[in-house]
Parts: sequence; structure tokens; C-alpha cells
Amino acid sequence: MLKRLLGAADMRTFACHTAEFLEREGLASVVVGWRMDDGVSHVHDRSALREGDMELARDARSGEGWAVDEARGRVACAIHSEEGRYGFGLICDGTQASRVRIEDLCELLEPLAETMFEKCRMADSMHQLARSEQLQAALFEIADMASSDMDLGDMLPELHSIVGRFMYAANFYITLYDDQKDALRFIYLKDTTDPIVRDANQFIPMSVMEGGLTWYLIRDAKPLMGAPNDIRRQVSGPTREIGMECFDWLGVPAIVGERVRGGLVVQSYIERPRYTAADQALLTYVGSHILTAVDRKLAQEELESRVQRRTQELQHSVNVQKALFRIAELSHTATNLDEFYRSVHRIVGEFLDARNIYIATLSDDGRTVHFPYYVDQYGGKGQSRQVGIGVTEYGMRHGKPLMLDMRDPSTIEMIKALEERGELLIKGRDCVTWLGVPLVVGERVVGLLAVQSYTEGVGFTERDLQILTFISYQIANGLERQRAAADLLNAYADLEQRVAERTVELSEQIEVRERIEQRLKHQVLHDSLTGLPNRAYLRDQLVRALSQRSRNPDFHFAVLFIDLDRFKVINDSVGHLVGDALLQEVATRLSRCIRGGRDMVARLGGDEFAIYMEMDGADGCVRMARRILTTLREPVRVEGKELFTGASVGIALCAPHYSSPEDILRDADIAMYRAKAGGRHRFELFDEKLHDQALALLETESDLRRGANRQEFIPYFQPIVRLIDGSVVGYEALMRWNHPDKGILPPGAFLHVAEASGMMEMLDWQVFEHAMRVIPHLLEPDQYINLNFSARHFRSPIIDERFVQLINKCGIQPRQVRIEVTEGALLENSEQIGAVFRRLHEIGIEIALDDFGTGYSSLSYLHRFNMHTLKIDRSFICDLEANEERSSTDVVRAIMALSTSQRMEVVAEGIETQGQRDALIALGCELGQGYFFARPQSLEALIAGR
Repeated sequence: MLKRLLGAADMRTFACHTAEFLEREGLASVVVGWRMDDGVSHVHDRSALREGDMELARDARSGEGWAVDEARGRVACAIHSEEGRYGFGLICDGTQASRVRIEDLCELLEPLAETMFEKCRMADSMHQLARSEQLQAALFEIADMASSDMDLGDMLPELHSIVGRFMYAANFYITLYDDQKDALRFIYLKDTTDPIVRDANQFIPMSVMEGGLTWYLIRDAKPLMGAPNDIRRQVSGPTREIGMECFDWLGVPAIVGERVRGGLVVQSYIERPRYTAADQALLTYVGSHILTAVDRKLAQEELESRVQRRTQELQHSVNVQKALFRIAELSHTATNLDEFYRSVHRIVGEFLDARNIYIATLSDDGRTVHFPYYVDQYGGKGQSRQVGIGVTEYGMRHGKPLMLDMRDPSTIEMIKALEERGELLIKGRDCVTWLGVPLVVGERVVGLLAVQSYTEGVGFTERDLQILTFISYQIANGLERQRAAADLLNAYADLEQRVAERTVELSEQIEVRERIEQRLKHQVLHDSLTGLPNRAYLRDQLVRALSQRSRNPDFHFAVLFIDLDRFKVINDSVGHLVGDALLQEVATRLSRCIRGGRDMVARLGGDEFAIYMEMDGADGCVRMARRILTTLREPVRVEGKELFTGASVGIALCAPHYSSPEDILRDADIAMYRAKAGGRHRFELFDEKLHDQALALLETESDLRRGANRQEFIPYFQPIVRLIDGSVVGYEALMRWNHPDKGILPPGAFLHVAEASGMMEMLDWQVFEHAMRVIPHLLEPDQYINLNFSARHFRSPIIDERFVQLINKCGIQPRQVRIEVTEGALLENSEQIGAVFRRLHEIGIEIALDDFGTGYSSLSYLHRFNMHTLKIDRSFICDLEANEERSSTDVVRAIMALSTSQRMEVVAEGIETQGQRDALIALGCELGQGYFFARPQSLEALIAGR
């Protein structure tokens, strides 16, 4: 019996053997029951159960494993249980007195039951593992089919077979949903009972399927399972039968992202175990892979179909292109138009029905229609006629392709409307279809190509219209070429006649053109005012001279650069007309100074001239320069005025290092400026010293720009003191350059370059801003700072606004700042400067007149510009001595008297000795500055010395 118990194949067999064993041991009416992890209770023989047995078993399970019903004489005892999941027990006849005997038997059977449960669990695990392997293999098989060459029609039955391995699937279908069309497509349907048939390529609107189970599967996007009546309770609305009613039905939707892509359905018409949740989960899992495989296969087939269609279209395009090339070739090779038309007819016939074809052309005046080519199956002829309202004229008039299908009601209606308006009148034999395209050259319609059919069932399509349109372009161009060739032959004869006539005319025109070219060449290379060669002519001459010197080192030449002195003053004072006359006279005099054939004088522009001369000796250019200065020293009479001018001459001698005309002109120009700086009306020879000075000037200018960008310009401060006790009343801010390599540079090292390069204003503003920022650290109460303004600042009418904005930005009181200007600055635009001074005075900024006595010293300036301070120039201070009367003493005494009458402060500049200080005190001067008191110092040095 033990062997039979342990050898049981499943729990039911084990329970039967257990019941048999217990009855042999003397127990009566035995019922053996068990429960697996699915929670369902089973018994080995349901017919052996008595009323109340199941309740008694539940009492034993919920109690201590023992329950007795004395009234019925039945007991229930638990043999084995595991955490409420697994259980094994018995029910038999007995009382409380038989408990010990029954529990002993149960204790004997408990290890056997536990072993049997473990055996079942292992068998179930093996079954699940085998099923998983089978499922994995099926998924691999689905994937292989999706990537194979198998057609979709062959693949779908194989997919059906795979589903049938895991569940009952004799009746199975796959449907795809198109949300754009809101329609279903049953790509696969296999049904053993229902005779319904679905076309795999047909889309069925969802409205047709509404209320069916498949419709709800797609609309609700959730699985449905069970008998039809059960499913009706699961859906969201009323249902209707589509096809035969089944016994059991299972459908799962295929969802990609948030879109329902389709569904898979299995159903049975016979009574059999119903589909379970495991079947539903499996179909959902396998179904997603099936749908992916189907989508891939559909995409593959669609791609192949598109490739095939595209290949056909490309082949058709190639054929059309070949036809166009043939027509283009015919337009060049055909010997006459008749041959050209026949060849075109054959080519058109390769693509469409061209049994009836004609070509119509318009006359040059557009009044007549000709039919140079006309083929008709009924022998019709194309006769030339006046332009009317026929269909040919209608097509040419509108200039667009036109297709008429006389079987189409809309076409008939359109023709009727055109006839009523008098725009169209169709004559001749009635055709079924007519297709015409205009022949267009450029934007002009020159004719029409038309085909027509008289046979029912033979018509034309939009594709035929496109082909004929393409061909019409080549035909139109071919016609134009053929007609042009004919016109060309006619033109040749006329051309030969006209060539002889034109030859005479052209010879005359050539002579006129040569004279004009010579005149233009002279104008391009000569100055229009003086008639002298211009800069371009001089440059060409220098190029030739440099080339000749490179071949012959003994060849020498020089360039003299001449600039008239005071020409701008003459031009501004007596006018440009007199200035132009002066330039013409200068050109004449310079021309008399040169040697004919060896020298050349040129005007470079404005009042600048240059002379190129060949030299026999080293002093030839010097003699030439002296002749020029002598001839220009004589006065020039222009319009009754006697004008005097001079010239500054720069000379550059040829040298091996010169490689271009620009280099030698540049050096002659540098020498000229050196002559002008040396006192005018003189000449200078260019040498390496001048070259070095020019380079130094250029380097200084570059350094200035870099220094300005790096904010290297700073103020140094020189005290303004009371002479009597040396107390400081203010400071003058003086510009210094904090050069990174050369250290602190004084103004004399760079101011002339800054003025010439136009950078002075930018540097001044750097100093202004720096000085404003240090005022709180430098000044005591009632002290001030003087800032120097050049004349260029006052060319801006809003200079005061910018200056006040800077003061406000730095938080400075206006009374702490004063500006110094020189007398020369007041000469330019005095009205504008006066207005600026008045606005500055109104907000508390005072004006000091610097270097007084060295300029114009106009007393009107003091009153007119409301000056606050006069600064006596150092040239009047250097000769002063205490208790001595000198020439400068009277000047200073006069300035002091003037300032007293105008109620102005006076500051003496350049005080360097005690004697100068005492003399100024004796003259009544209260304020002064100079090296005797302090040299200009940086802010740091001033603060450190306090």
C-alpha cells in the first residue's frame, strides 16, 4: 500500500489510494479531500459526500484540525496543511471516542501527503518551464517569419498554428484598425462553422460593425472573454449579433502606445473547457508579437509595392525622356518639316492612342490657323482658315492643356455654356474624347498639338495629358528651330548684301572710335584743370623707371614732391576760382623748369605736384629744387590780385631698396613735410634719419592707441597755492602717460602725435574721468581742480552736457571743478563757446584763461566770456626779481590792474625762485604755481606727503 501511495501520478490517484487504505484500517464511509494553491477544494469521490460533510471539514480546517458531529456520527480530521494554501484531510464515520485512532492514522499519512504535494509542485514547475520554452520558441519563430521572405498570405496560417499550440484556436481571426479611416480590415479569418467571408484587403467602416464584439474590443480597448451573455455584461453598451453565436469567445486588443492597432480573437462553437485568464494573458503576450510581425510584413510588402511602382514610373520617365531627346534631335536633323511631323507622330504613338492627330500653327499676324500635319482615320483634312471659335482656337487662346470627354456630363455642360456665350463652336465629326496642348515658345502660343478618339472605350487620361504636354515643349522648340533655320537661310542673302554696306560705315566708325579712345586715354592719365599728367600717369612712369634701373644700375632718377605754402589761406580768402587760376599758373611755371623728354611734372591733387627727373649727377635734383623755389617766389597776378605763394619740396633719390612707386612717393612726401616743418619755402632730401623719424612717429601713434585702450593716461596734480603762506587752494590736473615700458612720460613726448592723429579728445576724457574719481581723496573743503580743455572740445555744441553728466556720475560738486582754456581756443566759433561758458557758469563751474598775454590778449574776451581767473604765462614770470624793475614787471602790473578792474582772480604760472615769489607778492598777486612750491605729482605721492 505504501508503494502504491508513493507511486500515485497525481493528487486524485493519491486520494483514492488513501481512502482505500483507511477503509482497510477499519474506517467507514471515508471521503478524502484536498486543496491546491488555486484555492479550489476537491474530493476523491463526490458521491460519497453526505449532507453537512463540507461544513464539518471547514470547521476542522478553521479549528485545530479536528471536528466531530455526534448527532450524525461523522468526524473530520486534517492530515496535512501548508499556510492555508495546500491542505489534505478526511471525513468518515466516527465519534469523539475514535479520535485517537483516526489521528494516529492521519499522523502516519501526513509525511506521505507532504511528499505528494512536493511532487505535484515539482511536476507543475516542470510543466510551466516546458510551456515557457515552448512559448519562447514560438516567439523566435514569429520573429523569424517576420524577417524572412515569406509572403503575408503564407505567414498568417503559420501564426494561426502557433496560437493553436497554446489554446483552442480552431476559430481564429486577426483584424487591423485604421484610425484615419475609422475602419477595420480582417487580414486573416479562419472559422470552422460560421460561413461569413471577409476580404483581406477590404476596409469595413466601424459604423457597419457597430455593436459587435469586435467593435467593442476596438472601441473600449480592453480584453473581452467568456460566453456571449457574459461578455454583454462586460461592454459599455448594447450588442448585436454579427455572424453565428459561439459557446466561448476571447478577444484581446493590440495597443501601440495609446493607439489601438487591431485585435486577435479565438472562439469555440462546441462545449469544452472555457478560456481562462491565463489564456487571455498568453494571447495578449503572443498577440503583440504577432501584430509586430504582421506590421513588419505589411510594411515590407508596402515598400516592395512602392519600389515596384516607383520603378515603373522611373522607367516610364526614362522612356519619355528618350522620346524628348529624339524629338530634340529631330529638330536638328530633319531635312524638312514634313519629315519632322511624321517622326513626332510615331513617337507620340508609343505612349498613347494617336491614330487621329494633328498639328495647328498660327500665322505671324495671329489671324490664320494652318494645319501643316493632319492624320484622321476617316480621311479628314485640315484646311487653313481664319481664326474663329473652334476647339483648336479655344485651346490656343487659353494657352493651357485641355481634355474633353464627351461622355462626361460636366464636360457636356461646360461645352454648352461656352457655345451659349459664343466662345466655342464644335464642328466636324463628333469624337468621343479630345486632348489638346498648346505649343508655347517663351510666353507666346504658336500652335496646338491635338489627338482625338472616335471609338467608345478608347480615351485619354491625365497621364496622357502630362506626356503630351512634355512632348509639346519639344515640338514647339523644334518648330521654332525649323522655322528659324528657314529664316536664317533667307537672312544669309540679305546679310551678305548688308555686309558690304556696313564695311564702309564701320571703317568710318573705327576712325571716330580711335579718336575718342585717344581722348579718353588722355583724360584718364591727365589732370583736367592743369592738363598735366596725373598720379596714375606718374605711377606708370615710375614703374618703367624702376624696371629700367633693375636692368641698368647706372640709371638714376629722382622724385620731387611739391606742396604749395599758404594755398588753403588763399583759397579760403579769395575763392576757389582764383585758387584754380593760381594752380594753372603754378603748373605753367613748373613746366618751364623741367627738361623736355627727360623730366615730367604731374599734379597729384589739390595743391600737391610732383616732378620725375632723370639725373646725370648727384646735384641735379638740388638745382631743380632751387629753380622751382625761385620761380614760385615771384608774385602771381590773378583777376587784378597779386598773390604770393611759396612751396615746400621733398626729394627722394632712387635706391636699390625701392620696389614700388608708392614707396618712393611716400619718402618724397615725408621729406616735403620735413621741409614744411623747417620753415616752409625750402627743400629737404630724404635720408634714413627721416625714415627713422617717420617710423618712430608711426610707432608712437600705435602705442598711443594701445595705451588709450588700456587706460594708461592719468592725471598728475600741481598745487595752486597762496603766495603769502604757501597754503594749497587747488590743483591743476596735468596729463601723463604711464607707459608700461618707458615709465611716466611728459606731454611733450606724445601730445603732438595725439593732436595730429585726432586722439587728443579721447585722452583728455580719460584724464577727466580719472581726476573726477580721485577728487574725494585729494581735495579739502573749498579746494578745486583745474582741467585743461583744448579748442577741439568746443566744436561739439553739447560739450557742457557731457561734462556735467560726468560730474554727476562721480558725485562731485560743480564748484570743485574749473576748466582752463587758451586764448587761441576762443577764436573758433566764439558764439558757440560763449553759450557753453554761460551754461557752465550757471551751475557753478568757473572758467580760467590760461597762458594770458601770449596770444591775442583781447580785452573783449574777458568781458564777453565772463572769465573767473587769469593765468599769467610763465614767460612773464621768469624775469621777475624782488625790488627790481624789469620789462616783464610792467606787463604783470598791467595784468594785475586789469584783473582788479574785472574782479578776476590771478594765478602766476612757472614760479621757480624765491625772488619771483616776492616780486609777485609785491605786485599784489595772491595765487601762483610752479616748481618752487611743488612739481606735478601722482595722487599717491601727494597723499603720502601730507
